[in-house]
Parts: sequence; structure tokens; C-alpha cells
Amino acid sequence: MGQLLSAPGPQAVHLCIDMQRLFAPGSPWATPWMPRVLPRIVELTRRAPERTVFTRFVPPRSKLDARGTWRLYYEKWECVTRDRIDPALLELVPELAVHAPPAAVIDRVTYNAFGNGRLQAHLTAHKVDTVIVSGGETDVCVLATVLGAIDIGYRIIIAEDALCSSSDQSHDALLQLYGERFSIQIEVASTADILRIWSVDD
Repeated sequence: MGQLLSAPGPQAVHLCIDMQRLFAPGSPWATPWMPRVLPRIVELTRRAPERTVFTRFVPPRSKLDARGTWRLYYEKWECVTRDRIDPALLELVPELAVHAPPAAVIDRVTYNAFGNGRLQAHLTAHKVDTVIVSGGETDVCVLATVLGAIDIGYRIIIAEDALCSSSDQSHDALLQLYGERFSIQIEVASTADILRIWSVDD
């Protein structure tokens, strides 16, 4: 962990998962670590806002619009369905929203950001070969998205200090998994180390 094989090239993008007000302190799905990692995510975004993609998790309008076990999920979390929630909570946190545009914003309804095809279509159109991943949660949407990116064949760089979770234990376990079990397909490094060698002008 903490060692990049080579510098991210000009076809790299910063893929930031779900840094929305919905997961900020005081919201129904608050992720306690978000304020701690936000400054590093802002740093990554500022390096190349035009090469940043933000994803947003968008719940269904009502629990009846969900299918399968998602309906059971929203039986428990009916308070965050779009009929119940303040729509402003779906927006990116203000520190990141100011960068979109030029950053792209792609919505989806499942954990895996590649699930509906929109993210992959965007990355393909921009000839992306590497994704630098930040955001939350390490053990839910980030995990699902990273596994999706592996299947597609992207080079994946995890910004280890720019991920947030609600669970220290599973966060730590996932970082170890990313860096060891998937060591050929995933590189894990600090934000500072990534920014030190990522030049968007190459």
C-alpha cells in the first residue's frame, strides 16, 4: 500500500463517489468521516476539475418504485425516498458543487456507479484509462464501483486518505483488501503522493 506503479497519465480522471449533502453531518445517512476527508477530495478536484466526475446516489421516489430487496431496504429507509426528503440533500456538498461544471455529475440508483452504463459511456467518450477514486463509503458504494471498474479493465488508484466510511473496522479491512488481494488491478496511495506525480498536461 502507498506505492504507485507509475504516474497517472493524461487519460486519468478523478472519480469522486457520492460526496452529497445526504451523507453530510446532520443528514439521515450522515457519514461521520466526511468532514475529515473533504479537504483532500477538494485538493484532488482542484488539480483537474475538468477531469473530475462526481457521482450521486439518488433514492427512488417512493419505496414502491424500488424492486426486489431494494424495496425492503427502502421500507427501512423510507425517510430518504424522494417523496420524503429535501431535494437539496441530493446535491453535492458546497465545497465540491462549485466545481461542477466543468466537472461532470452522473446519477444512479444502485451502489455500483457503473450500474446504469452512464459512467462508462462518459469515460469511454473521454478515452479514460485510469480512475483515481475518492468519496464514500469505502465499504459500500466505493467497493461496488471499484469492483465494477476492475471488471471493465480500468487502472484504479485509491486515494486512501480521501475515502470515508461509517465503520473504522470495515474501512481498514477494505483498504487492506484493495492493496493486497487486488494488488495487480488496484494501487493505493495518499492524496499527497497522487498529486505529486499526477500531471494533467502530459
